[in-house]
Amino acid sequence: MNAISKFSPAPNYTAIKAKQNAAWGSGDYAKIGSTLQITGEEIAEVMNVKPGANVLDVAAGNGNATLAFARRWCDVTSTDYVDTLLARGKARADAEGHTVKFQIADAENLPFTDGAFDVVVSTFGVMFTPNQKQAAAELARVCRSGGRIGLANWTPESFIGALFKVLGQHVPPPAGVSSPALWGTKDWIERRFGDASNAIEFEPKHFRFRYGAPAHFVEIFRTYYGPVHKAFAALDQDAQHALETEILDLIARHNTATDGTMNVPAEYAQIIITRN
Repeated sequence: MNAISKFSPAPNYTAIKAKQNAAWGSGDYAKIGSTLQITGEEIAEVMNVKPGANVLDVAAGNGNATLAFARRWCDVTSTDYVDTLLARGKARADAEGHTVKFQIADAENLPFTDGAFDVVVSTFGVMFTPNQKQAAAELARVCRSGGRIGLANWTPESFIGALFKVLGQHVPPPAGVSSPALWGTKDWIERRFGDASNAIEFEPKHFRFRYGAPAHFVEIFRTYYGPVHKAFAALDQDAQHALETEILDLIARHNTATDGTMNVPAEYAQIIITRN
């Protein structure tokens, strides 16, 4: 046993998740989450799931993947540990006339039997669980043999990956918790799902963040996006200004727009895992 493993306490995942719950429940993630709807549609298209399939959306947020599969006549169970986000997903499903089951659930301890679902999906959700190994094991456990797991995860090199690095420099993440962006790396996915799968498809894709201006993006994210909202709230005025400046600098390095607006491509990994 090395010195680090001997003397470093294990992360308190219960306390970390309580703070995360508060963070994701703050602001109004649905205002931002709905702009990512195309990623849910794309994963539903590439998975080509048959109508009537039993689909579980894990860490569903406001329901992007939930809606995409419901629109394709799947039997969808939408889960998250933030009740306000599930309520927003339910409002969207009700508005479109879809019958979806919404249920509070911890991605690290899913309340379902082994092999209960034909398809298990998560778009930019399960990647934020603190106990990543346990969450990956739960996705595999509840997916039936021959079923598939579909994921959309930001990569470490992406704009969002870089944004979280900037946030971490101002408000350090909990000790012992790995970067969520590991879920966007092929090696990590293969280590976590290799023994439970027959095949893993890993495809880099891009989502574009389109906003009226870089300052518009900062305003929206610091107001509505829980992790950014909480980071600004934890800082004094000078530190808030420094964080805002660094985010604007990050945008400037990635922005492809030349008319004063913001058009930033953000890489993510679209992953399809076939369960053995």
